[in-house]
Amino acid sequence: MTAHIIMYSTGSCPYCIRAEQLLKSKGIESIEKIRVDLDPEQRNIMMVKTGRRTVPQIYIGDTHVGGFDDLAALDREGKLEPLLNT
Repeated sequence: MTAHIIMYSTGSCPYCIRAEQLLKSKGIESIEKIRVDLDPEQRNIMMVKTGRRTVPQIYIGDTHVGGFDDLAALDREGKLEPLLNT
């Protein structure tokens, strides 16, 4: 079973696209995307939850991973797949 993934994103964010591609390459089929460019209140919620203003902000289950660079670092360290399979 794979963890539920939430990604705060915008429609034109290249790092959001790269994060989605990386997750899909790991077999993830479903990502709940919250578009902060379409709903400014969601950006406020994201900033309160994460302390960050930039997208993407990715949650795997209850774990705040961070942005694309953080996600890619987890993958390089071999820590992403165990997190995805929780």
